[in-house]
Amino acid sequence: MSKSETATYTHGHHASVLRSHSWRTAANSAAYLLPHIQPHMRILDVGCGPGTITMDLARLVPEGHVTGLERDAAGVLDQARAQAAAQHLDNISFVAGDGNALAFADGSFDLVLCHQVLQHVRDPVGVLAEMRRVAKTGGLVAARESDYGGFVWWPEVGGQGQTQGQAQAQGQGQAQLGLEGWRACYTRVTRANGGEPNAGRMVHAWARRAGFAADAITCSSSNWCYATKAEVEWWSGLWAERTVASAFAATAKENAGVGEAELEEIAAAWRRWGSEEDAWFSVVSGEVICVKR
Repeated sequence: MSKSETATYTHGHHASVLRSHSWRTAANSAAYLLPHIQPHMRILDVGCGPGTITMDLARLVPEGHVTGLERDAAGVLDQARAQAAAQHLDNISFVAGDGNALAFADGSFDLVLCHQVLQHVRDPVGVLAEMRRVAKTGGLVAARESDYGGFVWWPEVGGQGQTQGQAQAQGQGQAQLGLEGWRACYTRVTRANGGEPNAGRMVHAWARRAGFAADAITCSSSNWCYATKAEVEWWSGLWAERTVASAFAATAKENAGVGEAELEEIAAAWRRWGSEEDAWFSVVSGEVICVKR
């Protein structure tokens, strides 16, 4: 019997989420992989979302083909198809599917990748094993996953504009600690939804459990950094909106018992941080490139 995903996708496809996903490119999100791309490759992008990375990859394989796969997101796939058509890319296709049971024969692709997907699934090892199955012998399986426990930012804006130290000194709870409260809440919600927010530090271990030999796995890490005024406004604004208006808000209430007041306070903390002159944020991700033998 085919396995299907049982975890709840924490972010959903709200406009605030798609603004972030549509910003991603092969250059800013898959640089670790680009030296391995060859013009003839057949590539599968698992969890492609709006397809911005997928389309970049298609331009790099003019003699090959790229398939973007997304689960239960017809609107997102329609958007990706329209963008590909507008860019006159004829070596790309977008299909609906589930990474737990890929509808492709063994050894179908030279490269199978996913980007920020494994942190949201119930069985990341199983998904990686499926990705390995549909890769050719000698082909590559690659994954890049963020690690929320490794995110760092400045300044440490706390609840109601306080620093974290001031809030702790007054004995306030975790929910009042501004962005630290956001991280704690996000961690709680994601795990209640069946995912793992610290996937970046684990993805190499998952790859070994999926059948890749240790010496067939190359590890690296990279980060997104938001530091200019425009970057900070964009990042803080989308997270403030996402916290109260996206699927995150709904699943926070339904699956993790988070109250409306806590979500509003977290959104306010994001706006306070975004108004700081010295605001800076780093999002770290763990990366693996695995060779199928």
